[in-house]
Amino acid sequence: MRGAGNGAMDLQTAVTLLAGGLFVYAAWLTSIVFCAANDKYPLLIASATFFPVGVVHGIGVWFGGW
Repeated sequence: MRGAGNGAMDLQTAVTLLAGGLFVYAAWLTSIVFCAANDKYPLLIASATFFPVGVVHGIGVWFGGW
């Protein structure tokens, strides 16, 4: 199996990666701000320490799960 090569990344791939990264970062930041504002310190520590926990919690906050 041959790889894609060492050429430059195309624009669509770059935009997709950037959008995905911003989405994940925004969800994590939402979790941090929500926990700090609502005095949920154990969850704040877990969200800040374990990045995936914060991302899942942030998405849950967006959709009203928490």
